[in-house]
Amino acid sequence: MTTVYDKAKYHYENFEYDDLPQKQAYVHTGFFIGWLIEKDMVREDFQKSFENLIADFKQRKMTGPEVYEKTGGVFAKDMLTEEGNQFAMFYFDFETGEYRYHYLEAFDCEPSVYHVEDTWENYDHIKNWIDNEYEYWCEKNE
Repeated sequence: MTTVYDKAKYHYENFEYDDLPQKQAYVHTGFFIGWLIEKDMVREDFQKSFENLIADFKQRKMTGPEVYEKTGGVFAKDMLTEEGNQFAMFYFDFETGEYRYHYLEAFDCEPSVYHVEDTWENYDHIKNWIDNEYEYWCEKNE
């Protein structure tokens, strides 16, 4: 059985805000997936299956949340390289990771985590936080 880190469905089925479009459920995880794609931490078979989406992301024609939505909205272990999984377990894991807290702090999420816009500016902002944590993780695991 594959480990599932997150599903957009978990989020949009539990929205507390009636005015939010379903696509907002893809943003927070989609930013992290975009970072993993940018760092080539997705498995080769995932890259081959979604090569056009990945190319569009890398050319900034499509955002990470859009890629996440078009690949089914499931963020799972079988998408990632070994390094990608180790880092995701360390940083993204909802129980033990810091990503959720960094995301909340980075965007001052009012009224909710789901209100952050899917923009390249926002991706670049959280990307810096992820880069810093990745650097820390690499140093810790040398």
